[in-house]
Amino acid sequence: MANALLWAAGGTGFTFFMTALGASMVFFFRKKANTNIQRIFLGFAAGVMIAASIWSLLIPAIEEASEKGWPGWIPAAGGLILGAAFLILMDSLLPHLHLGETKPEGLSSSWKRTTLLVFAVTLHNIPEGMAVGVSFALAAQNGHDPTMYTAAMALAIGIGIQNFPEGAAISLPLRQEGLSTAKSFVLGSLSGLVELIFGVLTVLIAGFIQPLMPWLLAFAAGAMLYVVVEELIPEAHLGEHSNIGTLGVLSGFLVMMILDVALG
Repeated sequence: MANALLWAAGGTGFTFFMTALGASMVFFFRKKANTNIQRIFLGFAAGVMIAASIWSLLIPAIEEASEKGWPGWIPAAGGLILGAAFLILMDSLLPHLHLGETKPEGLSSSWKRTTLLVFAVTLHNIPEGMAVGVSFALAAQNGHDPTMYTAAMALAIGIGIQNFPEGAAISLPLRQEGLSTAKSFVLGSLSGLVELIFGVLTVLIAGFIQPLMPWLLAFAAGAMLYVVVEELIPEAHLGEHSNIGTLGVLSGFLVMMILDVALG
């Protein structure tokens, strides 16, 4: 358990670092990012998360269930539904504001617009932290299998890569909202801290419910797929020339698939 916690902390620490690195772009760019570039980044993030949900979470969930003598599709389907339901609940309760929108979602609050923007990105980062954490927990529960640890590291690398543009996507708009450069960087970076928190929490939970690991893997997949379908893909295809966003999705999917298959 302690070893899995260290690995999960390291993996999600890397994804947090990449978010902070992306947020640091606010020190170099003052203008709003090009719309087409934003579409590519959003699409890329969606592609990474789709591939990670399949190769790093759902397939291992099915394999784990089969090894335990269960029908593989039951925990895969059930966990996916529960994960999506969890994000739907969070989406409806947590006050947040998506980039480019004027009307906040979730429960009404008196929070500032900048706070709502940060919470929107933070909400999306929850399933990413869970995914990395549960992957390292799975490796630890399988006799510290080096192959599984490598697969978990591949997932952390993939999530980290797509977190770089995500960090920039929150720090630059915060700067345009009137915050100082330093504060925009700090808030943009902190939006990724939730990945570290939920990654460690997932490992701790997995230690108490080892027989339910297939459900936990699928749960993380369902939460990630909800974010992809609800937010990332629609935002990547706003306006004309949506093929740019599509190419971003395919590129992200390809990168994550190669990482998982080559390193897994």
